[in-house]
Amino acid sequence: MPLFIAFVYFCVLKFYMTIRHIQKSDNAAIAAVIRSVLIEHNAPKTGSALEDEILDTLFEFYQAKNALYFVVADGEKVYGGGGIAPLANGPEEVCELQKLYFLPEIRGKGFAKAIVENCLAFAKDCGFTSCYLETLPNMDAAQKRYLNMGFEHIDAPMGNTGHSNCPVWMLKEL
Repeated sequence: MPLFIAFVYFCVLKFYMTIRHIQKSDNAAIAAVIRSVLIEHNAPKTGSALEDEILDTLFEFYQAKNALYFVVADGEKVYGGGGIAPLANGPEEVCELQKLYFLPEIRGKGFAKAIVENCLAFAKDCGFTSCYLETLPNMDAAQKRYLNMGFEHIDAPMGNTGHSNCPVWMLKEL
């Protein structure tokens, strides 16, 4: 597995933020972040990540082959994260950008871009040829970020993620 450099940022809030691989002790905190952001964006309770069985065990899920998850943390507090894994029930050459959510206080500071870049580099090293993602229509800032990073809208979902209420589908060739 390739070695990824952790990015360290000095924020206006006067503490250091680190991007690092998820640890088992991060499970509850990152699940809380994801739920909080989804509720903030009025995500449906069904057909979205809110009902994902793995939400409380992301560390364990991302120990699988060709899967990796990063968190943004300041010491023990987790502010967000994102990961990459093979697309469930999809073509083997396609991975999925997953669970990319951040608390409001760190949005717009470059953490999402850094995590996506690390995820895409890892995906290429694993031999994936394209990366898929799903999001909600009202997550405009996220969609803009994805478009700026080379993702394009596609007309139909890929694989079977269980996120039937996430009707915005995007794909990027790696």
